[in-house]
Amino acid sequence: MSYLRFEKAVMTNLEESLRRELLRTNRSGAYSCSTLADCNTRKYHGLLVVPVPELDDDNHVLLSSLDVTVIQHGAEFNLGLHKYQGNNYSPKGHKYIREFDCDKVPTTLYRVGGVLLKKEVVFQHHEDRILLRYTLVDAHSATTLRFKPFLAFRSVRQFTHENSTASREYHPIDNGIKTCMYSGYPELYMQFSKKNEFIFQPDWYRGVEYPKEQERGYASNEDLYVPGYFEMPIKKGESIVFSASTSSIRTSGLKKLFDAEVEARSPRDNFFHCLVNAAHQFYNEKGKERYILSGYPWFKSRARDTFVSLPGLTLAIDEQDKFELVMHTAEKALREFMDDKPLTVNLYEVDQPDVLLWAVWAIQQYAKEVGSEKFISMYGKLLQDIIKYIIDDKHPNLRLDENGLLYSNGRDRAVTWMNSTANGRPVVPRTGYIVEFNALWYNALKFSAAMAAEAEKEDVAKSLEERAELCKTSFVDTFLNEYGYLLDYVDGSMMDWSVRPNMIFAVALDYSPLSQDQKKSVLDVCTRELLTPKGLRSLSPKSGGYNPMYVGPQTQRDYAYHQGTAWPWLGGFYMEACLKLYKRTRLRFIERQMVGYEDEMNYHALGTISELFDGNPPFHGRGGMSFAMNVAEVLRTLKLLEKYTYQK
Repeated sequence: MSYLRFEKAVMTNLEESLRRELLRTNRSGAYSCSTLADCNTRKYHGLLVVPVPELDDDNHVLLSSLDVTVIQHGAEFNLGLHKYQGNNYSPKGHKYIREFDCDKVPTTLYRVGGVLLKKEVVFQHHEDRILLRYTLVDAHSATTLRFKPFLAFRSVRQFTHENSTASREYHPIDNGIKTCMYSGYPELYMQFSKKNEFIFQPDWYRGVEYPKEQERGYASNEDLYVPGYFEMPIKKGESIVFSASTSSIRTSGLKKLFDAEVEARSPRDNFFHCLVNAAHQFYNEKGKERYILSGYPWFKSRARDTFVSLPGLTLAIDEQDKFELVMHTAEKALREFMDDKPLTVNLYEVDQPDVLLWAVWAIQQYAKEVGSEKFISMYGKLLQDIIKYIIDDKHPNLRLDENGLLYSNGRDRAVTWMNSTANGRPVVPRTGYIVEFNALWYNALKFSAAMAAEAEKEDVAKSLEERAELCKTSFVDTFLNEYGYLLDYVDGSMMDWSVRPNMIFAVALDYSPLSQDQKKSVLDVCTRELLTPKGLRSLSPKSGGYNPMYVGPQTQRDYAYHQGTAWPWLGGFYMEACLKLYKRTRLRFIERQMVGYEDEMNYHALGTISELFDGNPPFHGRGGMSFAMNVAEVLRTLKLLEKYTYQK
């Protein structure tokens, strides 16, 4: 039996099938996404969603969905499903689903009387082309298929409505048509592997509703344009391939292309393989540049997320070459920022004060993988330049004080990963001496000192060690309190006593300013007050302002975002801290924690991990359907488990 397989009982129950989503990407920014029952429930859902850089830096839904109708003896059975206002679903094609399987490629089996129809879907790598293959597995009489495309031509952040501006013009092409609703958009090419008849029958389908947007307090209705439909006969055992793309293709090669794309897919037959597949989906190739998308469906490539997730998404799955390719682009952004030059790469938020510190952490993981000699040749100069840039106080919002600690102003603008804002101000105004900034800084100093010593630069190494020692003393004096945990931030007389997960980095990093007993004390507090099956809570239930449920309209969610919700990526550092402190004695404990993540493979977005989770049971997944830092840290934890399991 397949790892990701659902029977008829799940697929025909909309409460079950509509809360499970399926994501496919082309690894170049475009994606295809919907629910298992093929009913779009978000404005971000669509069969073909692509970037249109000529318009903006958002993705755009070109083809929203494709309804398929089985016709026999004049009777029509529409396999599509849409939600309309008033909780009305039509045409209720989900009732024909027999089973769904997602081993190599998503496969849906429909039964209509004596007809058995199989649908398979792949997104061609590095092309804006979605491919669907329909195979008539069984039929007892002549069968015709009708395909009705629903077009949107809009940004993922907007809706489309019936209007007189939309172009109805179309042009016949090889086994299909091309059309474009608005100027500035690319043309949409819809083609089949078989000759067909296109019937021009333009109409608007009004009042399509997206319940996920309703839940989030947004507008949720739109109208979709249908230019007409395609019809063709299909014989028992025959396969027909449909292509939707921003470019034309020779239709005689569609079947071979589909086979080749299927062959290139790795199976999602276990927990690890699902995560590897998810990791590859974040990879974003744009010309000569390589990026990591922070998540789906609305995230872009953010600098902090890139450096936190890069080791897990590449090194943890033995893809060192991808680490180097992404770092090549990221280093360009870092150097342009440090040289105060305009950015020429699309890496966002490079100016955030902790980005340089996370960059050092990322290349430190690379050093552990390849050894100091190769590291020094690849990134030794970058490490040296980052440390010098910080020491020379060149960062606009990162000041190195005489006590050896880094100070950052976060009162008016969110400067840490806890970046939610309300009414233009940070919900959690972390400012001054921020605990993870300084844990990362101590780690960076010690690591750069070690690399300097390896390079036989003894004077440099000695100077860095002295700075690290000063930082260590000040760190303990500033952050460690009498209750055995670390203050979250300190700004003059202002001390944040909230129990938050940011202190875990001082335990998990390779170089810690804390003693063994201090590390154990911090870890114990994290275990008692922050640990959940889905990672660490962003705030302890015992702290003021605890708000663990990420639900409701935008403002309500903004106030809950970092006030008790659970984050799997933080759980990765927590588990690393456990293994470093307690070694093999915590292996079974960590394995049990991983069960909480494996459960997610069958819920929310299949085979990946949501952005965040409610901090209270039953720990529902919320936010973006797939989040790079979460997938990365679970993969890195699995590699750490393997290391400690076989360690003598």
